Amino acid sequence: MADISIWVWIGFSVFVTVLLILDLTVFHRKAHVVSLKEAAGWYVIWVSLAVFFYLGIFMWLGADKATEFLTGYVIEVSLSVDNVFVWLIIFSTFAVPNQYQHRVLFLGILGAIVLRGLFIATGVTLLNMFGWLIFVFGAFLIFTGLKLAFRKKEELDPEKNIVLRLARRFIPVTEGYEGQKFFVRRNGVLMATPLFMVLIVVEATDLVFAVDSVPAILAISRDPFIVWTSNVFAILGLRALFFLVAGVLRYFRYLDYGLSAVLCFVGIKMVVSDFYHVPTAISLGTVAGILSVTMLVSYLAARRELGSKSDSVDVTESDPQTNNSSK
Repeated sequence: MADISIWVWIGFSVFVTVLLILDLTVFHRKAHVVSLKEAAGWYVIWVSLAVFFYLGIFMWLGADKATEFLTGYVIEVSLSVDNVFVWLIIFSTFAVPNQYQHRVLFLGILGAIVLRGLFIATGVTLLNMFGWLIFVFGAFLIFTGLKLAFRKKEELDPEKNIVLRLARRFIPVTEGYEGQKFFVRRNGVLMATPLFMVLIVVEATDLVFAVDSVPAILAISRDPFIVWTSNVFAILGLRALFFLVAGVLRYFRYLDYGLSAVLCFVGIKMVVSDFYHVPTAISLGTVAGILSVTMLVSYLAARRELGSKSDSVDVTESDPQTNNSSK
């Protein structure tokens, strides 16, 4: 475990804070619909920052730590995609106007950073105190991976979220949205808007996903600095990833199977860690390979489906019997 100065932690925290302030007050000060092109551009920026940080780790702490960071980052990003799908369902269910979604996600990201920090600190402390917990974490990830692979494609109903239901019992809520506001005052009574309810559900779902993602990255590294920074960089790109995935949704049809394989792999890695140490480079290559194959198969399936639809349309239009019968 690298001996990281407190000033490095403070410097990194200030750096992230500055990025978030610039994002909200300069680049996204006005509510607007984020286009696919804009989302792609921002995601390239966030990934580039992560790559530069990886290079800095490589020159400062060496290849091993740099590879741990990169592997953790790739795992966290891949697991975050499933989170993005849930956000899409939440925004659709609550009919959140497109121009207000970025603000909800921005505050959701802040909450996610705090929650992940608490989870990471707790996980690292527990593993250092009770080494046998690594087998529990590993078994949990394998179970989660298998459950993900065989889960039914059932509709998620955010309205049944227990946190949301409890909030509505104690907080009066307006009937409609009030722009980007989370609270408004009506007749002297402070009321929450539906946008605040959406934020509550977004935070609650991130708490659930953190239970999977934090043990997964602890299988790669127990260095708090590496685990924390890889998580933060993955989280920072989540908003851009959300708008990007929304535009290419059809190419993620087999994502569950890819994520299932990743979770099972890192779970097995944790379970056998006392008997065999899987090199971090092998872990990175395996995770990257699984995700690449998943995306390739999803892309080919989507292209084949589009091709078959266009062929059926052409046959129908060119079939004289069909044309005559339609007349």
